[in-house]
Amino acid sequence: MLETRRLLTETLTKAPPMTAKEAYEDIPGTWVFDAQRARKGFHLNQFLYSLMKAENRRRFLADERTYLDEWPMSEAQKVAVMKRDWNTLLDLGGVSYALAKLAFTDEHSYQYMAAEMCGLTQQQYADMMMQGGRRLDGWRSKKERGEA
Repeated sequence: MLETRRLLTETLTKAPPMTAKEAYEDIPGTWVFDAQRARKGFHLNQFLYSLMKAENRRRFLADERTYLDEWPMSEAQKVAVMKRDWNTLLDLGGVSYALAKLAFTDEHSYQYMAAEMCGLTQQQYADMMMQGGRRLDGWRSKKERGEA
C-alpha cells in the first residue's frame, strides 16, 4: 500500500497540473469513452451491435466491405474493422463491449481480444490477470515517453 501511494504521489507531482481531459488522454493504452468519443463512434458501435443478429453476422462474414459500406462510418473505422485492429477501434470511438460482438462473430473470446490489445498471447494475458493485472510501476504517462 505504501509503495502504491508513493508511485501515485510521484506520478502526480512530476508534471504541472493538467485538465481532466489532458489527464485521461495521458494514460497509456487507455481510451476514456467520453461524449466526444461517443459521437465519433456512434455509427461504428451501431454496426458492431448489428452483429448480435445471426443474419447480419452471415452477411458481414460473406462480404465485409459491402456490409460495412451500408454504415456511415469513416474509412479509418472500416479499415480498422477489417484488420481487427482493436486498439484503433477503441480510439475511433468503439465501446469494448460492442467490439466483443466482432470478436464473437469471428468465434473468438473476449480474452482473445483483450490479449491482442495488450500484445500478449491468451495464456500470457490470463496469467497476468490471475496475478492481479498490470503492475503499478512502469510506464505511467505518455508524456514520460515523449508521446504527448
